[in-house]
Amino acid sequence: MFVDEAKIRVKAGDGGNGCMAFRREKFVPRGGPSGGDGGHGGDVIMESSERHNTLVHFRFNPEYKAERGRHGEGSDCTGRQGVDVVLKVPVGTIVYDEMTGEIVHDFSGPDERIVIAHGGRGGRGNARFATSTHQAPREHELGFPGEERTLRLELKLLADVGLVGYPNAGKSTLISRISAARPKIADYPFTTLQPNLGVVVVGEAPEEFSFVVADIPGLIEGASQGAGLGTQFLRHIERTRLLVHLVDVSDASGRPDPAKDYELITKELANFGAGLDTKPTIVVASKIDAVNKDKLAKLKRYCKRKKLELFAISAVTGEGVEDLKWAMAKRVEAVREVKAPVVRVELSDDV
Repeated sequence: MFVDEAKIRVKAGDGGNGCMAFRREKFVPRGGPSGGDGGHGGDVIMESSERHNTLVHFRFNPEYKAERGRHGEGSDCTGRQGVDVVLKVPVGTIVYDEMTGEIVHDFSGPDERIVIAHGGRGGRGNARFATSTHQAPREHELGFPGEERTLRLELKLLADVGLVGYPNAGKSTLISRISAARPKIADYPFTTLQPNLGVVVVGEAPEEFSFVVADIPGLIEGASQGAGLGTQFLRHIERTRLLVHLVDVSDASGRPDPAKDYELITKELANFGAGLDTKPTIVVASKIDAVNKDKLAKLKRYCKRKKLELFAISAVTGEGVEDLKWAMAKRVEAVREVKAPVVRVELSDDV
């Protein structure tokens, strides 16, 4: 089951209470206070992991509580610290504070680790209150409560290339052809109900180049307002470096104008925002094994006029797929190599 949203409640451990005690030992007539401090409560820690690719484990277990610190004891013994709770999330998870709506953290890489709820400090024992004028203190502190928060988790897939287009445009067939991904494929709309990821490799070792492709469930007009599968999956292409827009040029789609198909989906990407309409795009004329020549010619004229890169492929027969793979690899490599300009600040001799 693919789950990309979850709400959880976390509670860090409370601190242990400080102890009030006095030494009572043979030959120590004035032992004095010996109450130890309470242990600190355990933290709730969140860590990104490449071994997880969904938030389903939070859907059925939404509450997490760290262990409280142990109380202090006599003979100046400090209580044991509470055990931390570590929550694993997929790379690409954004954590929001449910109360304020603020972003707590964006897990954009593997093995990132943050404390999302801090454990309470342990209370001080009466030994901490002893002074030269107050040698038998009976004061001691209770442990401080641990932090408690309600968090909303949202997963945005991290992929280099996003496959977009109308339902049944051939996206699932293409990703199954160029990678080891095996999505459900059928001849009816909305066959794909969840994003699928596949790793594509071009070339041979040691010069091989790999990138990740995401098959996004089919979009329709009004998707940015929730039509069809709507905004449920549009956010998964926010972080892609390249969009590959598949347009069905066969008669099976029932839509006569492929250029209009392209423009409608592009409009939905623009309406959704997040810069989706400005991403580098490759247009793919799919299903050329059953091509309508008039539709293909119309799409070619449109792409030439708009200066869009166009590839005609058949994911079923494999025609044109290899050329498309290399074109995607070339574009992804170029985007990866783009680096932010280095700003140099020169200090004068007077500084």
